[in-house]
Amino acid sequence: MTRIKGGITALKRKKNLLARAKGYRGIRSKKIAPAHEALMRAGRYAFAHRRDKKTDFRQLWIVRLNAAVRDNGHKSYSTFIAKLKKNGFQLDRKVLAEFAADHPQIFARIAKQVI
Repeated sequence: MTRIKGGITALKRKKNLLARAKGYRGIRSKKIAPAHEALMRAGRYAFAHRRDKKTDFRQLWIVRLNAAVRDNGHKSYSTFIAKLKKNGFQLDRKVLAEFAADHPQIFARIAKQVI
């Protein structure tokens, strides 16, 4: 069987790698090895930060809820959530924060029912 050189495949792989590194500063967008290192690092950060984004949004919802809860006569966020669970409400923090920010009258009714 004849030998097949991998030049076309290797060039395609390198071309795709440099295309993904387009826009990076300096040599990271021009040379193969630095571009590969930059892409590997970017991938690690992207993976980790997709997880961090969930935490960041949950914290944002809690801050919004805490402000709305105090405006509606409750002592704190934690006591409001405890009463909410005790009364059997199935709304999560995301929905409650959306009500608090966009529909305050609906949130006020929920808060009154929890008291």
